[in-house]
Amino acid sequence: MTATSPRIGVIADTTLQGHLLSNAVRGQGYDLVVNTPPNLLEDRWFNSEEIDLWVVDLTDEDRWNDFLDRFLEESVAPMLFCDGQAPHKTSEEYPRWERRLLTKMLDYVDRPTINVKLEALAPTPRHKINIPTPSEFKLAPRSGRPQRVWVLGASLGGPEAVKVFLDSLPQELPVAFLLAQHIDASFVETLAKVLCRDNEFSCGVGFDGDSLAHGKVTIAPIDYEVSFSETGIMTSTGKDWEGPYAPSIDQAINNVALRYGQYSGAILFSGMGNDGSIAAPQMKSRGGVVWAQSADTCACSSQPDSVRETGCVSYSASPEQLALALVEEVRRSLSGQPAML
Repeated sequence: MTATSPRIGVIADTTLQGHLLSNAVRGQGYDLVVNTPPNLLEDRWFNSEEIDLWVVDLTDEDRWNDFLDRFLEESVAPMLFCDGQAPHKTSEEYPRWERRLLTKMLDYVDRPTINVKLEALAPTPRHKINIPTPSEFKLAPRSGRPQRVWVLGASLGGPEAVKVFLDSLPQELPVAFLLAQHIDASFVETLAKVLCRDNEFSCGVGFDGDSLAHGKVTIAPIDYEVSFSETGIMTSTGKDWEGPYAPSIDQAINNVALRYGQYSGAILFSGMGNDGSIAAPQMKSRGGVVWAQSADTCACSSQPDSVRETGCVSYSASPEQLALALVEEVRRSLSGQPAML
């Protein structure tokens, strides 16, 4: 997957705010072209066509009246004026602040475009990791209501990582997966075929009335939010997913945690933005487990990094190592042993 992005310029009169705005812009997948205080903005940028949107934050607008008058007169790109200092990066309010910023930006520019080349995903070399099937899995029920449900959240670079993860798992693993992948609806059917092309899991797009099941990867629908019954039936809420990207990873995590509590989990794979960072603390508070792909193995680590910053992630590793840890986590649970992670 590759991304092409609108070009953004940041103007802030405090170093901290400029830093936070720049990180938020880059983390959402946009191309940050310039970040500067107003007094250091070069003349060439005033009427430059190399910027698609200016994001402006000035704590003392009166001080910059002359600058603003000239800028408003000469700039060919629209300007988004921010309305307050960003909260600290580790604050619970930070993900919501970043989400509001992105929502406002979408009034002026498109969201970054992700071009997907799913058919080109290579099979995972089976010699890289070989996880034997624990004897406890053979005694676990394979049909009926799912006992354990894990959300796989992904965006840019996600399909490659999720495929490696699934290819590394034994098919007998008694876990039902819900995949919340930011992707255009036209690619979802192809995604379902590719993800389970080289493993024994079944994979398909979930619709209203479908069931979660062990040995199955259900892809969350793009067009509407879903919740879950006690027996694993997926039900449309009649609403769109919230936020700028669909499906919402936050809502997927929250809705699974609401139903499955301590038997739920979430793994945040490669992706841009911070989707998942709002619901991760909620899943942890209900007894669920939150893991993330390690930054050095991600095509884009913004999303798992944002969830790590909440303090809720108990384990970070490569997709193969995450698969190994999940097998051991479930094995210990079935045998009555305490969790290791």
